[in-house]
Amino acid sequence: MITVVGSINLDLIATVGRLPGPGETVPGGDFKSAPGGKGANQALAAARAGAEVRMVGAVGKDAFAGEAVAFLKSGGVDLSGVAEIQAATGIALILVGGDGENMIAVVPGANGSVVPGDLAKAQFKKGDIVLLQHEIPLATVDAALEAARSAGAVTILNTAPFRAEAASFVGKADYVIANETEFDLYAEALSLPAGERPERMGEFARSTGATVIVTLGGDGVLAARGDELIHVEALKITPVDTVGAGDTFCGYLAAGLSAGLDLKDALRRAAAAGSLACLKPGAQPAIPLAAEVDTALMG
Repeated sequence: MITVVGSINLDLIATVGRLPGPGETVPGGDFKSAPGGKGANQALAAARAGAEVRMVGAVGKDAFAGEAVAFLKSGGVDLSGVAEIQAATGIALILVGGDGENMIAVVPGANGSVVPGDLAKAQFKKGDIVLLQHEIPLATVDAALEAARSAGAVTILNTAPFRAEAASFVGKADYVIANETEFDLYAEALSLPAGERPERMGEFARSTGATVIVTLGGDGVLAARGDELIHVEALKITPVDTVGAGDTFCGYLAAGLSAGLDLKDALRRAAAAGSLACLKPGAQPAIPLAAEVDTALMG
């Protein structure tokens, strides 16, 4: 079982020819809405990878709530741990540029009400995988890491978005996933010795006992486990929209580890899934099915 404790949003997505600079207005193209939130995205990715998944989070009692959980429902994710509260459902405002890059502002809404007391719904068990991110209160993330450890579950923490105060607990996770910018910021916050990124990753892994994984976009993924460095290539693609690619990676990695794959094979599968997620617009609509990933890996 994979339990995801995290955010559930509705993404409001507009395409633009190029992303605006500070104070600049640019003309837009298409607009659409789609289910999102890092927690929900990762839960759906793990489910599409073939894992059994439970979601713990919250939505509002508003018009956005139904659409926000629609893909989770159709994907077979257990939603018994998702509360409905008197607050707005979380919203992400997303601009996608002509080169596929994006800018995102997140309004947490109901996600801000996911508190440590809600972890009783999670029912962590020995051998389970607990997948976490930073779009819910950090006190809840920290408490989930502690509760999972006590239960004998394996924890995966995606340290996005970067929040400096999270540096106090990121080392508690068994697996830490960050992109290049996030890892460099946490390395500074943790006062890791100066050096190249792989050296700092190794220092973090050795000092905490965690496996640290840094996603490199088109250059693939680098992981440090003890003194070992593992590099996995991404698929060679022309991205359409990078929204949700990192979340797809996280969900597929959790599913791979849950299925008993060794780390390198799990990374390879997750990297391929993340690449495929860049070929379609949107976050959840772009998450590939397991069969699509299998085909890509055989190609």
